[in-house]
Amino acid sequence: METGYTVEQLRAAATDAVRAPSLHNVQPWRFRLRDGGIEVLLDPTRRLPATDPSGWGARVAGGAALFNLRLALAMAGAPATVRLRPYPSEPDVLARLVPDLPRRPSPAEQSLYAAIPRRFSNRAPFWPDPVPADSRWRLGEAARTEHCWLELLIGVSAVNAFAEIARGAHRVLERDPAYRAEREAWVRAGDEPDGVPVTASGPRAEPQDLLPSRGFGGTQRAPGRDFEPEPLVAVLGSAGNTAVDQVVAGQALQRVLLTATDAGLSASMLSQPIEVPSAREQLRLSLGRFGTPQMVMRIGYGQPGWPTPRRSVDEVLDLPVHLA
Repeated sequence: METGYTVEQLRAAATDAVRAPSLHNVQPWRFRLRDGGIEVLLDPTRRLPATDPSGWGARVAGGAALFNLRLALAMAGAPATVRLRPYPSEPDVLARLVPDLPRRPSPAEQSLYAAIPRRFSNRAPFWPDPVPADSRWRLGEAARTEHCWLELLIGVSAVNAFAEIARGAHRVLERDPAYRAEREAWVRAGDEPDGVPVTASGPRAEPQDLLPSRGFGGTQRAPGRDFEPEPLVAVLGSAGNTAVDQVVAGQALQRVLLTATDAGLSASMLSQPIEVPSAREQLRLSLGRFGTPQMVMRIGYGQPGWPTPRRSVDEVLDLPVHLA
């Protein structure tokens, strides 16, 4: 029998949900309790008009937060039934979660949940150690479990072909002064609760780099600290490119990232070829895949680092007036 979620359950689950990744770490989500259900919403004040004019990135980030929310509720013994984009007249409501039958969390849910606080984007060079076959299989299975596909680009020719597409998209984006200004506005030198801290930005790009990187104000790298010559590149895709598909892709992205973390792997995201429509189509054609690429990741083994900051849960909750 459905009894509804409580404010305490919402607050506890949202504490984990906000650990999800987002473009420039803008954290474009809100969570509210309405009629016993938890709803995930986009925050219109945290849009990126130059970087993400269509809202694709915000919806993917919202889907990633939704996946964390699902895990947290399952761990609390209160798993959810999820309905995506439940209200046609309210497009900013990405999902509504209502209680399902209580049950114990599965071992997979326990492992993924434990990875939430350890997951972060690692923009530094990775070690040359290859990702083993069983870990690659787990990453693909994570995407399939969330109704998406994951194409792993392995080998010099495949990675070089992708790198050409990615560098071309990066050049297109960098020619836009509004795009550059928006990125720079989210670089953080202090202890702000959002944006990308300079300490997490990775080293500055150099001409010999195979893959492009955004300029978040990183330091010059030490001699001999070039990026790996043959990175494992993973392209995540969905069946289509509707708003629902993008939320689905966000959930798959987070499951893949948490699976990588659980396997001891690091990851960083390369969304430039997704942000440029012609590059995205070029990437899809090069893979021979149906559907739409939604995110690209660089995956490998790297030095431990630190998660980027997050706003307090109280800043992202919308509670009924009598409960606020």
